[in-house]
Amino acid sequence: MNRAEKELYGILSPALRWNKARLTCFIKMLMAIFSVKTINLTSIAMAFNSDAKMLSRYKRVQRFFKLFHIDYTVVARFIFKWFILNQGKHYLIVDRTNWKLGKQNINVLMLSVAHNGVSIPLFWINLGRAGNSNTQQRIALINRYIDTFGTDNIAGLLGDREFIGTEWFKYLLKHKIALYIRLKSNTHISNSKGILVQAKQLFRGLSYGEVKILSNVKVWGMTCSLSATLDKSGQLQIILTDRNPENCISIYAIRQEIETLFGCLKTRGFRFEDTHITDTDRIDRLLVLLAIGFCWAYKMGEWKHKNVEPIKLKSHGRKSVSIFRYGLDFLRDTFSKLQRRYRDFKICLKQLMPDKKEKFPLNIGAIL
Repeated sequence: MNRAEKELYGILSPALRWNKARLTCFIKMLMAIFSVKTINLTSIAMAFNSDAKMLSRYKRVQRFFKLFHIDYTVVARFIFKWFILNQGKHYLIVDRTNWKLGKQNINVLMLSVAHNGVSIPLFWINLGRAGNSNTQQRIALINRYIDTFGTDNIAGLLGDREFIGTEWFKYLLKHKIALYIRLKSNTHISNSKGILVQAKQLFRGLSYGEVKILSNVKVWGMTCSLSATLDKSGQLQIILTDRNPENCISIYAIRQEIETLFGCLKTRGFRFEDTHITDTDRIDRLLVLLAIGFCWAYKMGEWKHKNVEPIKLKSHGRKSVSIFRYGLDFLRDTFSKLQRRYRDFKICLKQLMPDKKEKFPLNIGAIL
């Protein structure tokens, strides 16, 4: 290991508790994906810091994803602590991302935590087939969160139209998890007179920007409230909640943060679709590399935006570049010039240990 890898090893070793050979391989891959900005194993092996031949490097990367057993709860705890998510309540977001590799479907069900415009990945299940998740898979995913972090820090669960069903809703109510779930417009609703009607019939005539609320209706056997509006494309958006429906629409809008996460893992970041891995266990291990890489880039972007140079705003008021991309570009630039920018790398390391006192200079302009 070179000096930078040893520093990184010293931080990750007590957090992940992996054996030295596996963690060393992981660190080399982590640094490689920032250089090549892809999860393709051949590209990672090419950027892998080692004097071994290319084929040997490639086989070493393959062995990691094929053989190494990972305790995903340990990884989730590390990420949770990293973002100090144990302070206050947070919205959980559940969603899927999927694509096809030849005839094989890559279909990942993910549970994340909303955080400052993006969501932080914690747990995931590779469904190994096309189509929606089922109730048992969703419950298994939420159980992993509850078993690890409890329910006291959950402000609510946000999910799209896929995440419905009587058993599913009963499970969430049993654990006192607030629901903010979008319904299909043809979902059958039992109104105050006990008559079944399609949801869209209850919200006819809405105009853009108008919000209509219905209370004490029954959906999938649950008494709840519905809040509806038209989105920018003119589509009817109906949100179900078992709590106060007044802020239901704005709370549900937070769900978009997981779409931002998927974009960072895929086309706007590490190009997850470039992988030729299809085995479900290996995809799960690959996602550990992606999750930690994403989180490091995001934390780096937050730090640089706050301490070095704020991201410029465009004329419409939006940032010219995302926090994630800001950090990703800084890490890539630092790694590409590691020998002469080693002190910058020390600052990057600081973003991996937020519980430690600041040891590195904050005025990065004086270093460059």
